[in-house]
Amino acid sequence: MIRHIFRALLPLALSALALPGLAQEENSVSTELEFGAIVTSGNSDDQNVKFKGTVDWNRGDWIYGFSSDGFRSSKNDELNAQRLYHVGRAGHNINEFSFINARVSYEDDRFSGFDSQSDFSVNYGRNMLRSSNSMTLAMNVGLGMRRSVQMDKSSNEAIGRVEGNYVWNLSPTASFTQDFSLDSGSDSSIYRSESGIQSQIMDNLSLRFSIKIKHQTQVPIGREETDTETAATLVLSF
Repeated sequence: MIRHIFRALLPLALSALALPGLAQEENSVSTELEFGAIVTSGNSDDQNVKFKGTVDWNRGDWIYGFSSDGFRSSKNDELNAQRLYHVGRAGHNINEFSFINARVSYEDDRFSGFDSQSDFSVNYGRNMLRSSNSMTLAMNVGLGMRRSVQMDKSSNEAIGRVEGNYVWNLSPTASFTQDFSLDSGSDSSIYRSESGIQSQIMDNLSLRFSIKIKHQTQVPIGREETDTETAATLVLSF
C-alpha cells in the first residue's frame, strides 16, 4: 500500500521542487503535501492512509490551483478501499472584491456506487470581510454540468453551484478553516463540508485536524447518503 501512495505523491513532490524556480519569474507559487491517518464512517468503516497535495499559483490578477486528495486501505497487500478526488481551477480577479473562475473536478470513490463523478462550472465570487485583519471569506455561485458514470452507463445533468471558503487566523501559527459547497442538480444534489484546525510546529511543517462530510441526496441502492472522514495529517509547505 505504501508503494502505491508514494507513486501517487511523486508527481506532486516533483511539482513542489520545480515550481519555486517558476515563482521567481512570475508572482507566487505555494505547494502543500499532506499525509496522515484517517478514520471513516458511512459506506466504509476502517483505518486508512490519507494523502493530499495542492498547488496554488498567483500570477497578477490570474489565479490557478490544483488539488488531489484521497485515501487507500489494504489488507494482506490487497487493495480493498480507495477514493480519489481531483479539482482544478482557473480564475481572474475583476477587482479587490470580485472574481470569476472556472472549476473542474473528478471523483473516483469505490464506496459511492458510482464508477466516477465529474463536474464543470463557471462561477462569480465576492471577497467578504475585507476590513478584518484575521478573517477572510470568499463566496461564489455558478452554473455547470455534472456527469455520473455507473455500470458503464453515464448521465448528465445541469447543476447550480454555491461555495464558501472561510479562514480565521487564530494566531501567527494557528488557523481555522471552513470550506463548504452545494452542487444542486435535477437528479441529485451533493453537499460537501470540511472543517479544519492547523497549527504550525516547524517553519514549513504543520499539524492539521479535519472533519469532512459529503452528503448526496440520491445514491445507488445499498449505499449510504452521508460519508464522514476524521483525519489527523502532517502538512509540509513549500
